[in-house]
Amino acid sequence: MKEKVQVFGRFLSGMVMPNIGAFIAWGLITALFIPTGWYPNEAIGALVSPMASMLLPLLIGYTGGTIVYGQRGGVIGAITAMGVIVGSSIPMFMGAMIVGPVSAWILKQFDRKIEKKIPAGFEMLINNFSLGIIGAILTAIALKGVAPVVEVLNRVMEAGVGFFVDHKLLPLASVFIEPAKVLFLNNAVNHGILSPMGIQQVEEVGKSIFFLLEANPGPGLGILLAYCIAGKGSAKSSAPGAIIIHFLGGIHEIYFPYILMNPLLLLAVIAGGASGIFVFQILGVGLISPASPGSILAVLAMTPKGGYFGTLAGVAVAAAVSFLVALPLLRFTGKGGDLEESKDKVKKMKQESKGNQTVEMNVSSGSSIKKIVFACDAGMGSSAMGATVLKKKLAAAGFGDISVVHSPVSSIPQDAQIVVTHKELKERAAHSNPNAQLVLITNFMAAPEYDQLVESLKEN
Repeated sequence: MKEKVQVFGRFLSGMVMPNIGAFIAWGLITALFIPTGWYPNEAIGALVSPMASMLLPLLIGYTGGTIVYGQRGGVIGAITAMGVIVGSSIPMFMGAMIVGPVSAWILKQFDRKIEKKIPAGFEMLINNFSLGIIGAILTAIALKGVAPVVEVLNRVMEAGVGFFVDHKLLPLASVFIEPAKVLFLNNAVNHGILSPMGIQQVEEVGKSIFFLLEANPGPGLGILLAYCIAGKGSAKSSAPGAIIIHFLGGIHEIYFPYILMNPLLLLAVIAGGASGIFVFQILGVGLISPASPGSILAVLAMTPKGGYFGTLAGVAVAAAVSFLVALPLLRFTGKGGDLEESKDKVKKMKQESKGNQTVEMNVSSGSSIKKIVFACDAGMGSSAMGATVLKKKLAAAGFGDISVVHSPVSSIPQDAQIVVTHKELKERAAHSNPNAQLVLITNFMAAPEYDQLVESLKEN
């Protein structure tokens, strides 16, 4: 079930994350040039509304179609997205996330039905006209049928969220968000659920608290600070470096293993997250665009004029509360111990509960390995960092000719011979590339598997 939720969440966030640069561009234009921005400019500010209502949904529709059926799917996804865009009075991010992949799937099924029936020489003609005809039909359906339904659903969601906001209950969202993050659903929650709602709120009021619910680096910072004081062994020694990567680099996955080896610390991040949201809500704080990655630098860059105090206050309170709850938990339970011992124990317990066997480090000869892929949920954060670390270790050992790349776990290149990924993503990695050797890790910074992999390459 967890794997299915991860896959679905990754699919949703996968339509948004490749377009984060466009969202940031829109956010910067909003922050700088709207009437209440840093440098008001009516001509440039006129870009804000068309970008939000047309460009961004079109990009989402195209990306969703591409995921399902490549470039051909992307084209029909963008065409159909225009139907929900024109058929609604609100930004159709949710609508584009629905019709983009669905229209690509329909085209894919049609192509499969006729691929062996096309006369030679008519391939281009039939392919172009089939896409155009099916796209026109689906766009009309999206305009008249899908857009009104999505708009009603959007209003229902808006009313539900409004209830929590009006009654100051939004901090309760941390009860769901923080555990979901630790299960590697952070991108799904942030970009698949919160970002579309946040973008619509920005259109209405110029900023949104939804961009801060998951991206707040405060709760994770509190956990790592507690380990700096009450941790032992490699958990304590690696925590300061993890703080830099988490807080400044924005890679939140770095602190997940510290919670997984003592699940009681979920109480600390929930308390910290809820406290931060409470402060954001009281001070009227919001961002003008998604902060990705969740670095304090990215958060401040997306903070509108006049909102820096409230943003920093919320982050600081979240870190302080998380720290104050985590510290006694670590000392009381006595589980602030060695990261590697706890890591192995957690790994064995997880494998026993799932009926999995330990994956042996038994790779081919170093001379026959040409490509290693480091995979994470989104393929942009922890995998990029891990690939850099592994690449340096391989180069130092004389394996500089081995290609080391990072990739989303759901789309691992088929020519990958070895895949390095977090153990929580094992099933998804195995489905994505069943032929590759899996190397499972639990800590992105202090993973002994990196050195074991290098030694195994030397020995074989």
